[in-house]
Amino acid sequence: MTAHGVPPARRSYDAVIVGGGHNGLVAAAYLARAGRSVLLVERLGHTGGAAVSTYAFEGVDARLSRYSYLVSLLPRKIVRELGLDFAVRGRDISSYTPVRRGGRDTGLLVGGGRARTREAFARFTGSEREFEAWERFYGMTGRLARRVFPTLTQPLPTREELRARVDDEDAWRMLFEEPLGAAIEEHFQDDAVRGIVLTDALIGTFADARDASLRQNRCFLYHVIGGGTGAWDVPLGGMGALTDALAGAALDAGAVFATGCEAVRVETDGTRAEVTCRGEAEEFTAAARHVLVGASPQVLAALLGEQPPPPAEGAQLKVNMLLKRLPRLRDQDVDPREAFAGTFHVRESYTQLATAHAEAASGRLPSAPPSEIYCHSLTDPGILGEELAASGHHTLTLFGLHTPARLFTGDNDSVREELLKATLDQLDTHLAEPVTDLLALDAQGRPCIEARTPLDLERDLRLPGGNIFHRDLAFPYAQEGTGRWGVETAHPNVLLCGAGAVRGGGVSGIPGHNAAMVVLGE
Repeated sequence: MTAHGVPPARRSYDAVIVGGGHNGLVAAAYLARAGRSVLLVERLGHTGGAAVSTYAFEGVDARLSRYSYLVSLLPRKIVRELGLDFAVRGRDISSYTPVRRGGRDTGLLVGGGRARTREAFARFTGSEREFEAWERFYGMTGRLARRVFPTLTQPLPTREELRARVDDEDAWRMLFEEPLGAAIEEHFQDDAVRGIVLTDALIGTFADARDASLRQNRCFLYHVIGGGTGAWDVPLGGMGALTDALAGAALDAGAVFATGCEAVRVETDGTRAEVTCRGEAEEFTAAARHVLVGASPQVLAALLGEQPPPPAEGAQLKVNMLLKRLPRLRDQDVDPREAFAGTFHVRESYTQLATAHAEAASGRLPSAPPSEIYCHSLTDPGILGEELAASGHHTLTLFGLHTPARLFTGDNDSVREELLKATLDQLDTHLAEPVTDLLALDAQGRPCIEARTPLDLERDLRLPGGNIFHRDLAFPYAQEGTGRWGVETAHPNVLLCGAGAVRGGGVSGIPGHNAAMVVLGE
């Protein structure tokens, strides 16, 4: 049952879940299916959090994944155990990186089979050395992924237990002990190839390749272990298909949803808790044996009236577009349908990423903003209405790097527009026609493009500082204060089941699963 803006009929539950993002929904589904009474409260008028699909442009029949958009870290175990009607589709093309070399437009297309990729590397770099290094490096991350990923839905291993499980001292050194830049520079020589590898370490993460904090290593790790393969797949029907399926599983099992109701306070004695919520017209209180908070650590601290954790900061630009057709490329050797099917890298060489980071760290927008793009509708045309699909329309999703929230604090709107123009200008250097000339128009004749800065994400979704992971990612092993599952807090019956939990971040459902396991005594 779902009630909007009004108190639920019942006021006592086994578990109250604060936040209806995908992790909260996973927890609700597991607990309700185990026979527990569950109330989920969500501030917005709908569930899904950042994993939603939206008709973003007025009068346009295109259902876009507005925020998060690809799936890698969601364990098949969760889909299977919750009986979700949800599927993903792999991408045959991994990436395309356009560059201008020797006075001509060219690029590196990765994918389409081993032989084709080998040939592409040789043509792009002049030898097979980089391809062989690529196979060795990603052979190593693949072995590590198969050993590490299954642990994410188990109690946290110790550092030494995980090291023993990895059973590869070179891999452990490169990914867990030394800045990732050292491994990249050790393995690869080509500047563009080095950049392709590094980008997985910088998604929503403002760091240099040689950052001593290793935050780039932690980001990279979670981007190469998903599913035990590191593959990033397209959610069929858009990201909202996942959260719709999760909501259905929880509701079918008896969970109660209260949307349009914001939790404002949590009080607990360690055994029983009360959650005070504000609906559209009145406040109400729900009692529970357990409270699971699917929001950020900052929100958790505020609910408990405790000292907040250190501030978080996001560092990305998210842009959604609908085009009348895919743009033609300056590199005429590559079909746009392949170039945009995988990850299309713009200004993401190793040197360009370092320059962009240095400029942003000094308080300036990158002069050549790096970004990566992909076309969802090439793999999953079902997100478009029949007329749009038949007429050749396509979506483009752009994710910009090295744009920390601090750069937008003066005037978010004007800086957003300045950055968006600069980012599209960089894309245009690789196109045979300006991308803005291809934008579809909405019912009011406006171009179908929208952009979100870290401050926009903070305003819309309460992501602290616009950080898509809620805070810096953590290595997936036990550390002081992490608890057995990585979701525990100082209060035995209050759990953190959002992205800020250990092994959180990304669309995985892992914190929701792990918090449910604590409640169920696993």
